[in-house]
Amino acid sequence: MTEIPRLNVDELARLGEGATQAMTDSMIERLASTAGNALEIVDKLNEPDVREALSTLLGALGNMQRTGVLQTLIDAIYMIHAARSAATDSMVDRVFSFIEHMANNLGTEDLATLAHEAKGAMTDAVDQCGIPGASGGLFGTLRMLSKPETQEAMRFMLAFSCSLRKRVVVLGKGAHSG
Repeated sequence: MTEIPRLNVDELARLGEGATQAMTDSMIERLASTAGNALEIVDKLNEPDVREALSTLLGALGNMQRTGVLQTLIDAIYMIHAARSAATDSMVDRVFSFIEHMANNLGTEDLATLAHEAKGAMTDAVDQCGIPGASGGLFGTLRMLSKPETQEAMRFMLAFSCSLRKRVVVLGKGAHSG
């Protein structure tokens, strides 16, 4: 084992004097500024809420490391950074244009009204279908089919599905020819 040489008082004094002479005024200013900043941080660490927050954070970091969550978080950060680095200004502009377009088209009063009415209709249908004592079976179905509102609903659904099918076919042809 190698023994570390010990400095005596005279050698320490000469070392201090040499360091003092070697330092410029700007180095001393930076050193004083850094020391002041360090003392501010230490002072902040002594505040009870900061100390408690750091304790909680360190405990959570330990748990995240043990369960593998920390590595997943780090991987996600790397992935976000890679995506950001790979994205060009043009790509970012197109994404924001798409989001703006979707918000403008989906954020309309008509669509909000439609969604509200559809939700109300669903609630009404659930209430009507959940009536106890409703008869089932073949005769119950025939009785239900004979009601005018059932026939009207079936005509509506048939017309809706036919119209939707025609529109999808037209969209499909437009997509293939363009």
